Amino acid sequence: MFDRAFVPVLLWLLTCAVPAARQTSPVAGASFKSTGRNPITFAEDCLRTPDMSAFALMAQAADQPAGAGEIQTDFFQLINQGGAIPKIVLVILLIFSVISWGVILYKFFQFARASRESTTFMDVFRKSSKFSEVQAVCPTLKHSPLVGLFQAGYAELNTQLRGGGGETKPIAGSPRPTLKSLDSVDRALLRATTVEMTRLEHYVPFLATCASITPFIGLFGTVWGIMDSFQRIGVAGSSSLGVVAPGIAHALIATAAGLFAAIPAVYFYNHFTNSVKHFSNDMDDFSLEFLNISERNFT
Repeated sequence: MFDRAFVPVLLWLLTCAVPAARQTSPVAGASFKSTGRNPITFAEDCLRTPDMSAFALMAQAADQPAGAGEIQTDFFQLINQGGAIPKIVLVILLIFSVISWGVILYKFFQFARASRESTTFMDVFRKSSKFSEVQAVCPTLKHSPLVGLFQAGYAELNTQLRGGGGETKPIAGSPRPTLKSLDSVDRALLRATTVEMTRLEHYVPFLATCASITPFIGLFGTVWGIMDSFQRIGVAGSSSLGVVAPGIAHALIATAAGLFAAIPAVYFYNHFTNSVKHFSNDMDDFSLEFLNISERNFT
């Protein structure tokens, strides 16, 4: 009926409170047998009074382990109180997060610049009547992947046409130089496409690595925190919140840190992969357009 914490209270009531009640109250002073009340019932009535309830709460608080009510809520101080393994886990996750955000910012600005310069290059390419005019603006638009394709195809044209004839889009009625092999131009464009795709995909796989590995690193920190909580329970001999909370808090912090590193990485990995596909389509379209011009004018 009663918890162990109430045993001292019950003994106090039976030894002190009951004789005092007999002296001060004619009803309480009667024997338990004559009043029809047993000691347990009388003790429960006494515990319902404000004074006795306060005494019971004091006895229950005295039975708790020292420091059970002191729960650390400061985030950085909680991390500082952790062991070496939780700190190492958090440092590793922080390194992954910082590097991934660096890659994200770098690729974001790289793709934005490449997109702007590709739009400018296509405007110049379609408005120019000579390949030499397009070649002249290429150094100012070097971040566009289409520039690499044009320079590769233009170099192959010049090689086959022996320099002079390949510098213009020939006007109708003018002498038409002839290409020796259109397939060679196509292969040059394919090689340039591979080079540009490699440049665009540079560092992007790291985001996939970060997105896949950081949750497991955080899970390792979670498991370690739970193990630490069980160890604290064994040492203290109590499962109160003050004993369990620090280890559980370290476990949850490791989980949150792993998710904080993984979620942006997986999102931007998908975003950049989709952007690379768009650039690949643009390069395929440009290669076809360049081959059409070459076949129409030089074969």
